[in-house]
Amino acid sequence: MITPTAIIAEDEATLRAQLVEQLGQLWPELAIVGEAADGVQALRLLDEHRPDVMFLDIQMPGATGLEVARQASGRCHVVFVTAYDQHAVAAFDQGAVDYVLKPVSAARLFTAVSRLKQRLGTPPARLDAALNGLAGARASLPADTRQYLRWINASVGQNVKLITVDEISYFQADSKYTRVVTGEGEALIRKPLKELVEELDPNQFWQIHRSTLVNATSIAGVTRDFRGRMLVKLKSRPETLLVSDSYTHRFRQM
Repeated sequence: MITPTAIIAEDEATLRAQLVEQLGQLWPELAIVGEAADGVQALRLLDEHRPDVMFLDIQMPGATGLEVARQASGRCHVVFVTAYDQHAVAAFDQGAVDYVLKPVSAARLFTAVSRLKQRLGTPPARLDAALNGLAGARASLPADTRQYLRWINASVGQNVKLITVDEISYFQADSKYTRVVTGEGEALIRKPLKELVEELDPNQFWQIHRSTLVNATSIAGVTRDFRGRMLVKLKSRPETLLVSDSYTHRFRQM
């Protein structure tokens, strides 16, 4: 019997390791022949190993999961790993691809594995229609119905913590990382602030500085320092956040 092979492409190392571990338990016959931390590496592994299956994070640096899937179309079976419901539902409705939502549950992964086992006996589907629908799904949604990022996987020491966006007081760019600050503490993610601006609900998270996004529900008020600069006071944090001149208009009614 030929051993099925797979590649896992996920930019967060801990999540990638968790997926490998869960697949090892649910599908021990599956050989993981490559792991990619970005889309470019995933494309390289696709050409090198020609796997039966690819597990693709939709949001990856270098090349997105959608871009990788276009190259994998007709060559292997694809499962998207996504934090966005609208991506997942659109992909599933096309029937050509499967999905698992982050955080990955064993039950949902089991369902995806069961479907993959059935599909391995058939040629991989062409994904053009599904991918075109996925690419336009988020952009075509009205602003008031669009599904925004609902949680963050952030590093706290050697551990990864799941933090819902409602818990977050603010995000702040910090060298190669972005600080995720809550009322209880802080953590780090590698996602740049400019990507978060696109993925978070702009009605909830306000950019007040080129390096700072604040949760509007965490704002206690605003004040000015002795130099006349505007500062945001927070409900659950002692520090204040500087508002740059280009964003002071948000607070004119306060």
